[in-house]
Amino acid sequence: MTLGSDHSSHRPLTRLSRRVQFPGGSGFELAGIVDHVERQGDDLPSPVVVFSHCFTCNKDLKAIVRISRALAASGVTVLRYDMTGLGGSAGDFSHTNFTTNVADLRAAIGFATTDLGPVTGLIGHSFGGAASLAVAGDPQGLERSLRAVVTLAAPSDTQHLANLMELRNPQIASAGAGDVEIGGRRCTIRREMTADFRSHRLSSLIARISVPLMVIHSPADETVGFEEAIRIFQLASVRAPGLAIPPVSLVALDAADHLLANNADDLVYVAQLLSAFFERYR
Repeated sequence: MTLGSDHSSHRPLTRLSRRVQFPGGSGFELAGIVDHVERQGDDLPSPVVVFSHCFTCNKDLKAIVRISRALAASGVTVLRYDMTGLGGSAGDFSHTNFTTNVADLRAAIGFATTDLGPVTGLIGHSFGGAASLAVAGDPQGLERSLRAVVTLAAPSDTQHLANLMELRNPQIASAGAGDVEIGGRRCTIRREMTADFRSHRLSSLIARISVPLMVIHSPADETVGFEEAIRIFQLASVRAPGLAIPPVSLVALDAADHLLANNADDLVYVAQLLSAFFERYR
């Protein structure tokens, strides 16, 4: 597909997508797709971004696909991937948790760094946003390359998801496992998973993020309330005396749903916003 022009050279850009596989953080093979454009030898290196999906979702969610492709068309290289046990990735989802989510994201960053170049940005949708915040607050090797982080409809902690799952099916706590319907799909949730969710303190990691952060959330989100976005903004905007506060932006995506599925214009707007954001902090 031939797209618009590169701002620096005014040559037509051709968007490409290719499938990749790489070892995940738990040892299972993860499936991913790299969306990018052909570049000439004298072009500036593209910003490289890793996109993490929501809880029980995958890289082929409509919003993730469209945003990733639009970013690629603007010159941003995106790796979107499936976490363990979801989409095209190997493993058993019921044996995953937030710890494995973060490990998978770190594995995706490692693959992208080797295959595409230094990772300059992270995007995370919902629980994938929580994982992105955790890694940004504890970058472990990303300190030199990471320039910006974006969350879409993300929670400010991981405990609330544990509570929600056990409210939907009390057998998770009483019997050790139970099925929960999430987005029209039945998933087995184990007590070990919810216990892991409760063991993390995401707030302390958000307060340590040192790169520009953009928090995008809908006031109409019925899955993760808008107050979660406000809390992320507040946590990221507070520092001890003498410590610099990075630029933190809060974008209210009016009337959008949690999965950004109801209005295609929302995806166009978000993609344009993210493209400008990652270019600014490339």
